[in-house]
Amino acid sequence: MFLTSTQLFTLVFLTALMATVLLRSWLALRQLHHVAANRDTVPAEFNSRIPLPDHQKAADYTCAKTRLGLAEFASGTLQLLALTYGGLLQAANDFWLRFFASDGFALSLALFASVALAGFIIDLPFALYRTFILEARYGFNKMAWPLFLADLAKQGVLAILIGAPVLLAVLWLMAAMGRYWWFHVWLFWLAFNLLVLLLYPTLIAPLFNKFMPLDNAELKSRIEALLSRCGFRASGLFVMDGSKRSAHGNAYFTGFGAAKRIVFFDTLLARLAPTEIEAVLAHELGHYRHRHVWQRIILLAAMSLGFLWLLGLLIEQPWFYAGLGVSRQSTALALILFSLTLPVFTFPLAPLMSYISRRHEYQADAYAASQTNASDLITALVKLYRDNASTLTPDPLYSLFYDSHPPAALRIAHLHSA
Repeated sequence: MFLTSTQLFTLVFLTALMATVLLRSWLALRQLHHVAANRDTVPAEFNSRIPLPDHQKAADYTCAKTRLGLAEFASGTLQLLALTYGGLLQAANDFWLRFFASDGFALSLALFASVALAGFIIDLPFALYRTFILEARYGFNKMAWPLFLADLAKQGVLAILIGAPVLLAVLWLMAAMGRYWWFHVWLFWLAFNLLVLLLYPTLIAPLFNKFMPLDNAELKSRIEALLSRCGFRASGLFVMDGSKRSAHGNAYFTGFGAAKRIVFFDTLLARLAPTEIEAVLAHELGHYRHRHVWQRIILLAAMSLGFLWLLGLLIEQPWFYAGLGVSRQSTALALILFSLTLPVFTFPLAPLMSYISRRHEYQADAYAASQTNASDLITALVKLYRDNASTLTPDPLYSLFYDSHPPAALRIAHLHSA
């Protein structure tokens, strides 16, 4: 007896889901075991730089985050099953059909809003636990309740003001552009993302943080000399009040073209010496010099084009809907089902994406070593590993899948050989 198309797709999806659940759980258990097994011994190359109590704190913090990640993944898997085979997505669609015309934009918006709201409610306890228990336990959380609630409100307003028009534009293109709607949606999506990159530094980021011009004259002079050597022009050097939310430190570039700006967390400036800050910035300049941002944009553009083309094939197939527990076909349902199920099939690509990211980090480190003293970048990285409680001993396979940056020992070994 042969399986129907619906039964075959259901079998393929559930098999992929089970494989993903087993693989991710196995990787997390490996990480927990490996980090715990190395908890009481600082790696030899860090023995003189990182005290044992700090190393143990990093191990405990890493294990706590990994356990929380497992719980979130389990919750997300149950949510996926409830929406599909549990009938919740079909029930939501049937409910809104009582109020809106079939396949209308209002019905689509209501359906997306329902799924988003359900996801928010389910994820909120994890966000609260992460912020006010886990991060606080290890001395990182600086966020008060009013700020947390204000952030949620701002994110909600932005989701409505930006997300709703974007979704409507996508739905309109899918309805109006005929057979090759997916190509028009792709062009629109690319343009929207580039617009966000351009406007984020000046319009969106200031809604959440204050950005003040760097006022340390000595450091500013050192940085401007580095920018001149590297041929980099930025619209400004800014300090962000990251300390009002977290004790973690960082620095980053944002924007592109004339809107490029360099941002330092105030926590980073408080911990690092001027030469170390210069080395960290040189690393970030390395990403610019090697055009990593544009490489990632091109890669993501190619992947999104492929995914939209695939959705264009699936959207007309009754077995795609029925195989995921939905009895009715619509554009909104296809978009939701596709976004829910895609991560199940793309997780095996994680090592490739992590490899590309780690390769970029090595290239940026090498560039920093060519423009500044490599030893300054090494000492800066060691301080950041220590102060951010980043484990020095991740499980190699777990790191292969999840870590966008090379493990500390490998990264510093590459710098020593630079």
